[in-house]
Amino acid sequence: MRILIQRVRRASVSVRNELVSRIGAGMLILVGIADEDTVEDIEWLVRKCAGLRIFDDAEGVMNLDIRQVGGEVLAVSQFTLMASTKKGNRPSYIRAAGEATALPLYRIFTERLAELLGRPVATGVFGADMQVELINDGPVTIWMDSRNRE
Repeated sequence: MRILIQRVRRASVSVRNELVSRIGAGMLILVGIADEDTVEDIEWLVRKCAGLRIFDDAEGVMNLDIRQVGGEVLAVSQFTLMASTKKGNRPSYIRAAGEATALPLYRIFTERLAELLGRPVATGVFGADMQVELINDGPVTIWMDSRNRE
């Protein structure tokens, strides 16, 4: 499982020009799921997301996590995070899980993250052609892969 976290001032998702979700300051998390991903991958990633100290303290140092700043979270499924660009110029998405695997894992990811944060997690529409708007704060962008736990 791969995620891309962006610290945002605000973010939103629309489908067919209709607003689906909107958050204020917090994190936009793009979520890519592979066939081999499990609940163990989700548990590792949601703990990292909840505890990631990417928000400024009173001295302007990134020392606070999402809970400490009362931030909001928007999680959007994005199969293109699983792209392989190893050969040629056309990305391959063969590693991306199909809906039967990915949708339940995406739901578990958002539910588990909401439990850890103690507040709802806004979502996009799985499988839809979404327009995601954001104001990246910093910019701060963090990439994590549950298969490469650095």
